[in-house]
Amino acid sequence: QVQLVESGGGLAQPGGSLTLSCLGSGFPFSSYAMAWHRQTPGKEREFVARITAIGGWDSYADSVKDRFTISRDNAKNMVYLQMTDLKPNDTGVYYCEANVARLHYFGQGTQVTVSS
Repeated sequence: QVQLVESGGGLAQPGGSLTLSCLGSGFPFSSYAMAWHRQTPGKEREFVARITAIGGWDSYADSVKDRFTISRDNAKNMVYLQMTDLKPNDTGVYYCEANVARLHYFGQGTQVTVSS
């Protein structure tokens, strides 16, 4: 079955950086676009970034554009989210997502906390 496992979250200071990783299994990883979402305190889960199957095109939420970069390594079944210039309102649980056969699959999430 489809499994997504995120890692790399933690505590960062404002202005700092973190890189999240997501390992996908149970589906042909290189055939599907992948995305990151997040759920910040008191809000519903929201879209952060998406990358096409072969990584030729990506898109971002306005709130993270020019600060976050999504990438993937299809040989390793991995997708990454490089986060720079982190802000306190980036705090939340970050989820990897795969849309496989019109079903949305999410991992268990990884906590990111931005605080001084």
